[in-house]
Amino acid sequence: MRIGLVIEHFNPHRGGAEQWTYQFTERLLAAGHEVHIVAGCFAESTDDMPLVRHKVGQVGSRLGFATAAEEVLRKLALDVIHDMGSGWYCDLFESHDGSRFAQWEQKLNAMPAWTRPAKRRLMNVLPRYQQFRELLTRQFADPNRLILALSRMVADDYLHYHEVRPEQIRLIYNGVDIERFSPDHRERYREDFRRNLDVGEDDILLLFVGHDFQRKGLATAIRATGRLVTAGQPVRLVVVGGRHSARHKRLAKRCGAADAVDFIGTITDPVPYYAAADVYVLPTFYDPCSLGVLEAAASGLASVTTRFNGAGEMLTQGEDGYLMDDPADAEELAHYLRPLMDRDLCQQMGDAARRTALDHTLQQNCDQIVEVYQEIASSQRRAA
Repeated sequence: MRIGLVIEHFNPHRGGAEQWTYQFTERLLAAGHEVHIVAGCFAESTDDMPLVRHKVGQVGSRLGFATAAEEVLRKLALDVIHDMGSGWYCDLFESHDGSRFAQWEQKLNAMPAWTRPAKRRLMNVLPRYQQFRELLTRQFADPNRLILALSRMVADDYLHYHEVRPEQIRLIYNGVDIERFSPDHRERYREDFRRNLDVGEDDILLLFVGHDFQRKGLATAIRATGRLVTAGQPVRLVVVGGRHSARHKRLAKRCGAADAVDFIGTITDPVPYYAAADVYVLPTFYDPCSLGVLEAAASGLASVTTRFNGAGEMLTQGEDGYLMDDPADAEELAHYLRPLMDRDLCQQMGDAARRTALDHTLQQNCDQIVEVYQEIASSQRRAA
């Protein structure tokens, strides 16, 4: 098939959507498809990929990119156009951010209650949010466009916030590369990385991976770590990702966890950190289907996340992870972490998490999406 993929940044090191799109592209190429990428920029690390590149020039805004991408796409003879959330001219629309409206509501809940009314008023008038609303209106306007939802939560959000018809939605969870993320890497990385992090043999190492600290619930993770430290538990928290950590470092100090929280910053390869860790924590306020939870599971780690994470739909409470009801409740997170201070239980749940990941591989994910492509192509042939 001649497949067009639309994304602003074709760069596997930039974020979850970009990483997933890169891995997905690799598999499409391996299967013999002709892949056209329409993007604003291409990472140098992708130069050797046998792609057809269509670079959209400097456009200055999200609306500008979407308009420019449409101009490029209209000139191409493609079997299917798959947009990753950046544009509106496509056959299949997949937002790796889920519903922006639902995300905004949840991000308000992550803020102190007294600030929310003012923030809500600003969201109604700031140009950034106005642009997003116009973009979203056009992305969900076409009744013939198929919408790929990464979880049931996201599908429900599309029905509620965007008035999408149920028959437009295709539910496909994210998948994970079970060879890249595997417990087998522990032998290579675990001892050295724990030593470099000054993590003791008996310490339970919690891992947080994310860039948007507020939405991903890092403050909750730090406060819960502080509670465990105060109770004498041998626990450490490693934070991977993000750039602006000063506020959260001050929070760790106030919580009595300054010596128990390490901020690593942005990295290119998270595999060694999964290998070094014992538990993955992501008390997120909104995540369509966290790749981190899947990567942790494939690496043999149990996760503690929330019911506002679509990836939680793949977990079984108390078997391969725990789901919190309130992302802001540090005591609830600490409650679920306390049993995992038992290394035997931690290992048992981690083994179960690996089995869960084996049912949600990246290859299965890709195969399911290609089936949707074939559905679209077949429908177009019938309409011709």
